[in-house]
Amino acid sequence: MDFENIYIEEENNLATITINRPKKLNALNKRTIEELHVAFKELDEDRDIKVIIITGSGEKAFVAGADISEFANFSVKEGRQLSAVGQQHLFDFVENLSTPVIAAINGFALGGGLELAMACHFRVASSNARMGLPEVSLGVIPGYGGTQRLPQLVGKGRAMEMIMTAGMIDSDKAFGYGLVNHVVSSEELLPFCMKIASRISNNSSVAIKHAIKAINAGFKYDADGYSVEIDAFGNCFGTDDFKEGTSAFLDKRKADFPGS
Repeated sequence: MDFENIYIEEENNLATITINRPKKLNALNKRTIEELHVAFKELDEDRDIKVIIITGSGEKAFVAGADISEFANFSVKEGRQLSAVGQQHLFDFVENLSTPVIAAINGFALGGGLELAMACHFRVASSNARMGLPEVSLGVIPGYGGTQRLPQLVGKGRAMEMIMTAGMIDSDKAFGYGLVNHVVSSEELLPFCMKIASRISNNSSVAIKHAIKAINAGFKYDADGYSVEIDAFGNCFGTDDFKEGTSAFLDKRKADFPGS
């Protein structure tokens, strides 16, 4: 697929996806969602890529929301389809990706932008970042998982307030809420994320894949997270990464994981 709205940079087992629609403040339209789906799928299948960072171009916005002009005249059926397809192709897809995804939030992350950041495995924000779900001010609600992931991250009461007021919070409040893991300056944002990514890439990608699956299961009403953890834990014993990791520990050397 030829990308029009994103670009990818790869270096040292790390891939950075940049959403590049600066005139639209990197708003998500159908084309961008499809491009992101393809990009995440291809990078997840690349054994050389251990961590993915996603960010927005420019200094103003990570993603300032969905492209409202695309769905302003949608019917009820079209609205449901928009939400269902978007969740399946991007937001749920990213959450369940076996490759760790870090959201580098540079500026505004609103509506679908915050929903995308919340679908990532964790988030780092620049000090000028602003986050919110303003959908009710448009007569609609978050439709890309926002009503589910925000309460999981910040608690039910805070999520209710954020969604019902349609307001924004700054990066410091987002950190206090547990919505983001770290707040750094704009200049430090990508280098800081890359430093974390480098630490992740030193570990077993196979074990990390199982950890992501087990952690996510604990937040699903129809899954027993403990049972998923038991199965995932056991499955690790059958991998070359486990053999290498335990051997390296006993030999008092650094592990060189094959990623099998």
